[in-house]
Amino acid sequence: MYQAHDALLCIAEGTYVGEGNRRRVTREHRFKSAGEMRRLFADLPEAIDNTLVIARRCAFMPPSRKPILPPFSDRGDELEILCEQARAGLEKRLAVLKLDAEGEKPYRERLEFELGVIIQMGFAGYFLIVADFIQWAKAQGIPVGPGRGSGAGSLVAYALTITDLDPIRFGLLFERFLNPERVSMPDFDIDFCQDRRDEVIRYVQQRYGRDQVAQIITFGTLQARGVLRDVGRVLQMPYAQVDKLCKLVPQNPANPVTLARAIDDEPRLQAAADSDPVVKRAFDIATKLEGLTRHASTHAAGIVIGDRPLSELTPLYRDPKSDMPVTQFNMKWVEQAGLVKFDFLGLKTLTVLDTAVKLVRRRGIDIDLSRIPLDNARTYDMLASGETVGVFQVESQGMRRALVDMRPDRFEDLIVLVALYRPGPMANIPTYCARKLGREKIEYLHPKLEPILAPTYGIITYQEQVQQIARDLAGYSLGAADILRRAMGKKDRKEMAAQRGSFISGAMERGIAQPEAELIFEACAKFAEYGFNKSHSAPYALLTYQTAYMKANYPVEFLAASMTLDMGNTDKLAEFHAEALRLGIKVEAPSVNRSGRAFEVENGTILYALGALKGVGTQAVEAIVAARGERPFADLADFASRINPRAVNKRVLESLAAAGAFDALERNRARSYAAADIVLAASQHAHDAVSRGQSELFGGTAARQSLPLPPTEPWLPADQLQKEYDAIGFFLSGHPLDDYAATLKRMRVQSWAEFSRAVKAGASAARLAATVVSRTERRIRSGSKMGIIGLSDPSGHYEAVLFAEGLAQYRDLLEPGTAVLLYLSAELQGDDVRARIQSVEPLDEAAAKLQKGLRVFLRDGVSFETLTKRLDGKGDGEVSMVLMLSEGTEVEVKLPGRFNVSPQVAGAIKTLPGVVQVEAL
Repeated sequence: MYQAHDALLCIAEGTYVGEGNRRRVTREHRFKSAGEMRRLFADLPEAIDNTLVIARRCAFMPPSRKPILPPFSDRGDELEILCEQARAGLEKRLAVLKLDAEGEKPYRERLEFELGVIIQMGFAGYFLIVADFIQWAKAQGIPVGPGRGSGAGSLVAYALTITDLDPIRFGLLFERFLNPERVSMPDFDIDFCQDRRDEVIRYVQQRYGRDQVAQIITFGTLQARGVLRDVGRVLQMPYAQVDKLCKLVPQNPANPVTLARAIDDEPRLQAAADSDPVVKRAFDIATKLEGLTRHASTHAAGIVIGDRPLSELTPLYRDPKSDMPVTQFNMKWVEQAGLVKFDFLGLKTLTVLDTAVKLVRRRGIDIDLSRIPLDNARTYDMLASGETVGVFQVESQGMRRALVDMRPDRFEDLIVLVALYRPGPMANIPTYCARKLGREKIEYLHPKLEPILAPTYGIITYQEQVQQIARDLAGYSLGAADILRRAMGKKDRKEMAAQRGSFISGAMERGIAQPEAELIFEACAKFAEYGFNKSHSAPYALLTYQTAYMKANYPVEFLAASMTLDMGNTDKLAEFHAEALRLGIKVEAPSVNRSGRAFEVENGTILYALGALKGVGTQAVEAIVAARGERPFADLADFASRINPRAVNKRVLESLAAAGAFDALERNRARSYAAADIVLAASQHAHDAVSRGQSELFGGTAARQSLPLPPTEPWLPADQLQKEYDAIGFFLSGHPLDDYAATLKRMRVQSWAEFSRAVKAGASAARLAATVVSRTERRIRSGSKMGIIGLSDPSGHYEAVLFAEGLAQYRDLLEPGTAVLLYLSAELQGDDVRARIQSVEPLDEAAAKLQKGLRVFLRDGVSFETLTKRLDGKGDGEVSMVLMLSEGTEVEVKLPGRFNVSPQVAGAIKTLPGVVQVEAL
């Protein structure tokens, strides 16, 4: 039986426990006691003594040093350079703002104040270094975020284009970033386009020397999901099986769950262990390895830059996956050694926006995201409706509900939402919404709070507001107010006691009564426990607005860009496809003649990307696009003669055929699918002929032969859709339920998207129609079986659970490809809807039960609207409507004065006032 140490060794070396020639441990692989070592080295006792000498020499603690930065300028005039660049940068910003002299005054005064603090604290070089690589990135067209963290509160940073949000306009405080009364190293976290972040790092290496720039080491540990994946791999379990098990393990970095706890809490994990001894063994090994150090890695974003070769300041490590040196000190000890960390973060949203802007530019429209109006009505209308698929930060159901309740119509609303939508302050969202919409009176603890809290309707929302309250009501400087905020946030009782006295005495000196001063202090203290930094919230709200603006005004390009950046995530692609259909945007099937690696836009239509197909890798796509060039392929024979057979294999051809990528060359997908071997053979023949220099009779390359395509019957529509599903990951050109659309409307079944929204609003059950796409059975702890059924409808894909009795009853109806009518119950777990199947019926049989019903004639003066109101209290006056009387019973109004009903309610209808006659149809 394999032991945990066998698995750990295989994880480290990338081998399998079942390999015969892998490295193994012996009984001697352990730490021996001092006595054992003394006995083993009895003939050389000084060797044991020397181990202590060596250990003492290695026990070195690096001295704590002040921050070390490389010189920005060889002339040593960094102070002058900073002042010159900042003042020139501010003039450029003011030229865009177009303020009068009085309006410019606060900017100029704030700039000089900040420059004085920065120079006094000795951080001029730091600002110049950061500004330099950001300005270089922007000059190269590399998207850079508008800011992140407290750095957005600096006007100097705004003038140097480190940040792109006006701190004075949005009330951001410099002292939240650099406090002249509490010296600490500034820290700019910079977001770059994730695809081009490495270019900026390479520039920094060239600018300061490769031996003076390094990444920071981190030590990865085996967490619950990760250790299960690793153990599953070394035990050679099927990837799909391991992936499903891992997805059942909760993943919450803020509150991690152990694997043992996850297994105890999740019946499906228990069932998997009970039904499969290999799974049980994987769980046993993984729980023993969980928490151990797995590997050395590098910090996701942190880079250090020294003023000399880093080997003189820190031990270095060579990461085999990188050409950059890595510090052996982790982030904490790197700072102790005096090295300054610069964060180069990759943000996908910036890449999405950049891609969308480039797609829009092809229409001749240039968009500068830094200058788009922040009052675009279409953008706020979309946000207020909660239609936020793909919009940065606000895609979750909770965020959508908050947006609908808030009805945002100004940028400040988005800043507030980003700040409040977290545990703790989230409780203030309903109050904010009620006050914003006039349903609740705005109240202040004191009139002097109104200028500070009016933008947030009297609710303390930001840390900066606590600082402003301390300054304006209690006489603090903003620096001292930041120290107060920190004490409140950390619940430092000793410091809080001292600050309470200072605050209350300062407030009383300014005419505020002691009871009111105490109430204000307590309100600030309560908020500061979970308060958010507006300097972080505002730039990220700007990214939310920019993505919403692009989606609201250029939805085709925005969705194409979003799909390109999520090509490897089938679930997200299906979600974006459903959103495109909702917006009336057509997504065309991939085509070898029109599609490229990424999603493209053509005449208001999204062209599906070849790179998003399963089994079609980047190399194959590049080879197809290169072979196509400027001349489309004429037919399969032409395709075969031009592609490189080394880059395009049989699996690629079959996936292309199944997805419809050959439809322009051969309409019969079954035939192009069956011809994969023939196409490959012809391609190899043409490739060999070109390699040999074989020519036609009259010159040129080898003649293109027509291909003997096999006589193949077209797939049935359902089979073709299933093949498409296998190649794409969802139904693209249609859905198996499309043929039932009219019937499903009459039956009043809900879509999965509608049901999900209903469950999140409090519903618990409904009828749905779906196509079965998968069925997995697991044995649970009790010994009985449980089914996990993969289902799909035109609005999305989902899973539902079916326990033993239901599985036995409905197993035959739940074969993949079957269309069924389901009665589901559901519950909400976090933002996820967990569904359970209560009953199943073949959709064809359910549809057949819909009889034409009866024709009902009404007495003169009685309208069908009146009758329908009597039936169920409804009646919206439409000529055509469907009413649910009871489970499984429909009434369809056809014309004024007549309607059809199911026979089972005929008796009830005959007794209704106003009914003259009922006839069978």
